Amino acid sequence: NSRASPPTRVTMAAAVENDLQFDVSYFDEKSQSFLDAKEDFTRYLEQSAEVKNKIDDLPEDGVGRLIVNVNDLRDYDSKLCEKLIRQPMDCIAPFRRATREYASSFGSVKLDPRKLEVGFDGSFGGRSISPRALISSHLGGMVCVSGIVTRCTSVRPKVTRTVHFCEQTNEFQTMQYHDATSLFNFPTSSIYPNQDNMGNPLRTEFGLSDYLDSQMVTIQEMPELAPAGQLPRSISAILEGDLVDKCKPGDRVQIIGVYRALANSAKSHSGFFNSLIIANNVRGIRKQYFGNALNEDDVKNIRKMSKKQNIFELLSRSVAPSIYGHSYIKKALLLQLLGGVEKNLPNGTHIRGDVNILMVGDPSTAKSQLLRFVLNIAPLAINTTGRGSSGVGLTAAVVTDKDSGERRLEAGAMVLGDRGVVCIDEFDKMSVNDRVAIHEVMEQQTVTIAKAGIHMSLNARCSVVAAANPQYGQYQRNLSPQQNVNLPDSLISRFDLLFIVLDTVSAAQDSRIAEKVLMNHRYRHKGGAADPFAADISGEAEIKSTEIFTQSRGSEDDQPLFTVEFLKKYIQFAKSRFNPVLTKPAMEFVIKAYSDLRENVHNDKMTCPVTARSLETLIRLSCAHAKVHLRKNVTKKDCQAALELLKFAIHNGTTDKDGDEDEENSEDEVESDENDDDDDDDDDSDENEVEDRDDGDENGEAEDDMDVDEKVTKRKNKRSVVVSSDEEEENEEAPRSSRTRRGSKRVSGRSQTQSKKKRQKLGVSEERLKAFTAAIARYFGATRKPSAPIAEIEKAVNDVEKFSRAEIDVMLAELQTQSKVMVSDDGEVYKI
Repeated sequence: NSRASPPTRVTMAAAVENDLQFDVSYFDEKSQSFLDAKEDFTRYLEQSAEVKNKIDDLPEDGVGRLIVNVNDLRDYDSKLCEKLIRQPMDCIAPFRRATREYASSFGSVKLDPRKLEVGFDGSFGGRSISPRALISSHLGGMVCVSGIVTRCTSVRPKVTRTVHFCEQTNEFQTMQYHDATSLFNFPTSSIYPNQDNMGNPLRTEFGLSDYLDSQMVTIQEMPELAPAGQLPRSISAILEGDLVDKCKPGDRVQIIGVYRALANSAKSHSGFFNSLIIANNVRGIRKQYFGNALNEDDVKNIRKMSKKQNIFELLSRSVAPSIYGHSYIKKALLLQLLGGVEKNLPNGTHIRGDVNILMVGDPSTAKSQLLRFVLNIAPLAINTTGRGSSGVGLTAAVVTDKDSGERRLEAGAMVLGDRGVVCIDEFDKMSVNDRVAIHEVMEQQTVTIAKAGIHMSLNARCSVVAAANPQYGQYQRNLSPQQNVNLPDSLISRFDLLFIVLDTVSAAQDSRIAEKVLMNHRYRHKGGAADPFAADISGEAEIKSTEIFTQSRGSEDDQPLFTVEFLKKYIQFAKSRFNPVLTKPAMEFVIKAYSDLRENVHNDKMTCPVTARSLETLIRLSCAHAKVHLRKNVTKKDCQAALELLKFAIHNGTTDKDGDEDEENSEDEVESDENDDDDDDDDDSDENEVEDRDDGDENGEAEDDMDVDEKVTKRKNKRSVVVSSDEEEENEEAPRSSRTRRGSKRVSGRSQTQSKKKRQKLGVSEERLKAFTAAIARYFGATRKPSAPIAEIEKAVNDVEKFSRAEIDVMLAELQTQSKVMVSDDGEVYKI
């Protein structure tokens, strides 16, 4: 039902004068309904001082747009606001006319009222939705759709009025054009007139004609809000005038406009119509917009937990709690979720703050499960696989639009994951050409496109966590890490941390892993789910008040863990509120640590090269560790914890390989197997402290309270290179008091012999040790407690048989070497 606007014959002077008139719409402006609506909007504009200020701030040239907050209009007249939202086709035209007349009444305003448009902002209630929630009842109404831009067409001029000149009559004719997306006029024919009514030829005067910039974008629902197992929904939107180029692929925006359906062609007899949004406002939204809401109690609990000396251990143990072991990898993933501090220098230099992690190892070592946990806990995460994605699929692609035939840009996974985490599984299956495409993203964090006449740079500020298998399927310990990983140094150096994950054969460790898996299968959630962590990971359960702790299940420990919901909020709070700054002692420590690392740069057993990027890695990890403690400054303790993690990532392949060589040369295979198992489980023993120690100041910088991370650093640095002399020194420096936990789970046969010598020196026989063990077992069985102070245990065992404090310390130390108990630094005995 298109109708053409009849040509108007005017003179040259009349054509120029006609430029000063307002556009004529298909609304009957003399009708009472139109006049009443215009009068209502005029009264609102006159009483609002904010509108006058916004008009003064509009640009003097080009198309101006007055953004009206519907909340203010709702306060003025709720019925008028409701009518505007539900019936925008009847209200936008009189609103625009009232706004133009109101703006023209200001003599000081230089803005051309003919170019003034109106847009809307504010709260739209139930009409603030995602593309998936758009249904037929929203057609014809105003909606606010949130999503991420995936496609953008180029800006093209759309003709709105043409001027034609007849040389025979020396007269001008004008023609108005409107398409189906117009909110003010009926669609007209797009045919240019080539002669007037008398048959005289017409010449188009393009300089006198009017054009309007137009662009079409496609927004997709947020990846983190899309239901699991379903494809994200998309909706197209038309941007005109000053709204063009307001967004680019990868941007998260809210588009406010009228949701309309477009008729099909005359030849089509289908009852389905294409729908789109005719936008009147585009506003960007922050990445934290859809984060978990924090209330006052959450903030208090987060600040209270941050004062704990072992908060880093608690948080890392709460990462993927259903997976046994992998302590260092869990710490690294926690620091990756928190991220470092991004730097944008005045000279234009960008230094990324995101941490990239690569895990390479044997199959069936829970690499993909760790990636899945990150995928579910991160506020924004994109999941992809090496074989199922290409280089342009990860970055950006230039495709041909099927409707217009022109080239347009389509964002890839890393652009869509801007300010988030990109999880790449089966990284080794990706082709060489596709891996090269992500080099720029991993360091410069941009995607530069120079194809098909399109030159553009897109932001891809995301962290990358990838999992891969070794070159030969399983890790060959007789080969160097570089031969196993088989990735170029240019790519490996872009990963801050590279972990070698091995599937070691150990009866003790295998039994613990089996017990952990069986406990996960035995547990049944209140809602009926067999997985105890599935309800927390999914994020679908409605939790009125966030619980802090949950009980761990399995043979690894019986310590409480943070709930996944509380862990999400803690990460969100620490990441968004704190940007730590390096202190002078921290900088001096980083300089010395980097110099020491560079001295061993030619070591063939290192998993990755030590370059200047390793220095930035140390800084990023230090800043992330400071965020764990909610500090505003990066201290030396933060740098020590970061150095420990970096050293383990660099040398962890060497440690495991040397450990196997020691096992082959050992005379006692059973004893060596236990040592290897204890060595592998050392990461978990470092995590088993859950004491509620609130000593120290809020920033945790007191010199008297040695941080758990500093103690762990000393322990791990002692075993970074496996040498017999180092082990002897470690055994000589072992504590002789209740704080024998230091090095408890990596005791070799030599340390067990030394413990027996100490016991024999005090005259403690095997019978007294058995009696002491039985007394402790009865005590824990009767009290059902996971831990108890040494003083309480001393009182309990002395009721049966008298033991001195020295004997108790020595026997606890020996039981600890046998992995029967664990003694913390503050004298707490935990049952294993």
